[in-house]
Amino acid sequence: MEALAAGLEASPLGTWARGSNLAYPVANLVHLLGLVMLIGGIGVLDLRLAGAFRRLPVEALWRCLPPLAIAGLALLVPAGLVMFAADASSLVVSTAFRWKVVLIVLALANAGAYHLLWRRRLARWDVDPPLGGRVMAAGSLALWLVVAGLGRWIAYA
Repeated sequence: MEALAAGLEASPLGTWARGSNLAYPVANLVHLLGLVMLIGGIGVLDLRLAGAFRRLPVEALWRCLPPLAIAGLALLVPAGLVMFAADASSLVVSTAFRWKVVLIVLALANAGAYHLLWRRRLARWDVDPPLGGRVMAAGSLALWLVVAGLGRWIAYA
């Protein structure tokens, strides 16, 4: 893994990310924008699915908020790659970075499992929300918030 990180850091992408006056700051800004969109979209939906905002219909939120979260993820990934390429050798050995990656994988797996397990039951969610679905939604929000916190922690670790 460390050899791959060193190769990415030495690549034209890594050289550009480190050498440009704008590459890293713009990538950081886009990464932050993507994070706001991801947590803004999935966070509100997770809160509703977990039991908050009961006056808001679940199906309406399900239709409009995941596309916002997916757009945020689409910004996060390439911006994160640029930032990673700039300093891959030190990031790949960072405990905070490694935990962030593991929790991203868990959060994405949780989202996929959630869709498979509960999507067909959303019509009844406003009347009879399943406890397992509520727990998974709360777990999703917690995972994404910890991922965001770890992302900030990397700079100080």
